[in-house]
Amino acid sequence: MSTPSVEQVTAALATVNDPEIKRPITELGMVDTVDVADDGTVSVRVLLTVAGCPLKDTINRDVTAAVSAVEGVTSVDLTLGVMDEEQRKTLRETLGGGQAQREIPFAQPGSLTKVFAIASGKGGVGKSSVTVNLALAMAGQGLKVGVVDADIYGHSVPAMLGVADARPTQVDDLIMPVPTASGVSVISIGMLKPRRDQVVAWRGPMLDRALVQMLSDVFWGDLDVLLLDLPPGTGDVAISLGQHLPGAEVVVVTTPQEAAAEVAERAGTMASMMHQRVVGVVENMSYLPCPHCAEEGREHRLEIFGSGGGERVASTLGARFGYDVPVLGSVPIDPSLREGGDVGKPIVESDPTAPAAVALAKVASTLSGRGRGLAGMQLGLSPAGR
Repeated sequence: MSTPSVEQVTAALATVNDPEIKRPITELGMVDTVDVADDGTVSVRVLLTVAGCPLKDTINRDVTAAVSAVEGVTSVDLTLGVMDEEQRKTLRETLGGGQAQREIPFAQPGSLTKVFAIASGKGGVGKSSVTVNLALAMAGQGLKVGVVDADIYGHSVPAMLGVADARPTQVDDLIMPVPTASGVSVISIGMLKPRRDQVVAWRGPMLDRALVQMLSDVFWGDLDVLLLDLPPGTGDVAISLGQHLPGAEVVVVTTPQEAAAEVAERAGTMASMMHQRVVGVVENMSYLPCPHCAEEGREHRLEIFGSGGGERVASTLGARFGYDVPVLGSVPIDPSLREGGDVGKPIVESDPTAPAAVALAKVASTLSGRGRGLAGMQLGLSPAGR
């Protein structure tokens, strides 16, 4: 058996992606040295971005597996080091495309990422559950999905995704979103607090800065879809989102009851005031399938919270805006939906055949299949001189 070359080993290392940055470790300057002995023993030194990298075990496993697969390799001796300040500076420049001043990538004219803001008029309608399940359903379609938990005061998305205690890796002032088992990347103000139980008591300017930081200081990479879980109501974050991401499209979540529908209309109207397009309404907790009738093979819906709220919101907003605002889906009440959120296993993954999961997956397919319109987009055009 012939001894492998350094080039062969390096080529194998190029197939290993950093689990947070999602790019080859060779491209990121993480491979420090590669030595191949005559007996086929390969010694590799890989530099972590920061000391105590939370995913170093993943890097260790992936590097060892990739190098071991090279023909002629008899054993792998992997050493993990840490980048110095100069190496981290080079990494930041690589990720930032050489730009010293970072901008919100999703606000740039050339961005191909679809941005959906999930909004509601009031709390308690299941907006975060809808956001999380839509994200996982889209990831299940093979899309690269990111989630910004912009609900500054009620940041529950990390717990619902099973990463409640995770902290993002920070390369100086560049933040890596936290990856999840489903492939969805997430960032939340809760991840940036010193303690999980610490209260966020901020007003307008601080809220605006927090939103900008989660959009511009985080290295998201090339996303197909970005979902933002907004705070309920029509406050500072909704206004800031309209200013910083005017091209974002808004999905309004409501329940069937009259009180929820009335305030949901305000959330949709706020989006329109910020020149954002409302692409549809999701009616959550639409009905409870009667378990006794289901056992007998009959369908009987118990409308616990009333009926017609989603249709009312969609109809009112459509008439107000002058374009069609459809009801994207009606999600039935399902204990598994709540239980999955509590334990970090959303229903579209834990029980994909459940009626609620099927309804949410259908909404996700509708949204991901939408073409990008020109409404709200900057085309980079200027009038020609005469």
